[in-house]
Amino acid sequence: MVPIFILFFFCFPNNALAYSFKSLHLPTGSEACAFDSKNGGPYTGLNDGRIVKYEGPKRGFVDFATTAPNRSKELCDGTDKFDMETGPLCGRPLALEFDHKTGNLYIVDAFRGLMVVGSGGGVATRLSDKSDGLPYNFPDALSIDPVTGTVYYTDIGSLFFTNKNMSEILVSGYKNGRLLKYDPKTRRSTVVLTGLAGPAGVVVGKDGSFIVFSEYLACRLTRFWLKGPKANTMEVFVELPGNPDNLLRTKSGDFWVAVNIQKLQPRLISFPLGQKISARGRILKTVNFYAEYNETYITEVHEHLGSFFVSSVYANGIGAYRGVKF
Repeated sequence: MVPIFILFFFCFPNNALAYSFKSLHLPTGSEACAFDSKNGGPYTGLNDGRIVKYEGPKRGFVDFATTAPNRSKELCDGTDKFDMETGPLCGRPLALEFDHKTGNLYIVDAFRGLMVVGSGGGVATRLSDKSDGLPYNFPDALSIDPVTGTVYYTDIGSLFFTNKNMSEILVSGYKNGRLLKYDPKTRRSTVVLTGLAGPAGVVVGKDGSFIVFSEYLACRLTRFWLKGPKANTMEVFVELPGNPDNLLRTKSGDFWVAVNIQKLQPRLISFPLGQKISARGRILKTVNFYAEYNETYITEVHEHLGSFFVSSVYANGIGAYRGVKF
């Protein structure tokens, strides 16, 4: 074990020169977060099916929306595991992003597919639970085209859970993931790409000319061109040192991706990283989060107004890094 830790810290030093860290407490794990057009938030989805909004240190997180129409607070609230039995009844919102032109919050729920709720919250409306007539296996991530408003999202593929509460996950089938899109104008959901190796994250480029998605099992980011001379073609965007999860675009047009270097034996251990990628596919910065997260798997690194917010389905809180110089 010692050589692995030495290699990890030698290759991926913590690049935070000066910052303060605080965990914004949550009752259950958080996959991702979002901010509204007034910079309110973060908003995040919980294992127990709620979407909550952070309203400062005094109030903390308060209920904002739900994805299951007949959700029971008595049954669901406080559920701290991703459970196959309660999940369909409670919902499990994974990815979320605001359309800042309309104020609507788009949501990907693991059990109910693509959904949307207005800026006032409440019960979300299901938009699609299948594409081109095919039901989803495991919808996981989304991104809104800043130019057209089209919603791109992923179906990670067939999953096999080794225990009831879904804390141990194996992906059955190497390349059965899909990239999908939803057009708010036609209200139709269609398949863009198939045969992907665990598409756990997706993001649209700043000018809407391309999409980048993470392929968890292939340890890489892949680019799909929407416009220009390469339209409808795909290429490797960047090879990564571990398994990538969620992707997010910065205001400058670069991207942050959560990457976990994982060791399976004698037990599963994750070394959490955030990597900043340029629009040309070059790794600009690598930051390790081991000091705060130890061996905990992280799912997202979100840059917002000079701060960083780190999500993890295995941690009861969103990590807030203030005054960061990454």
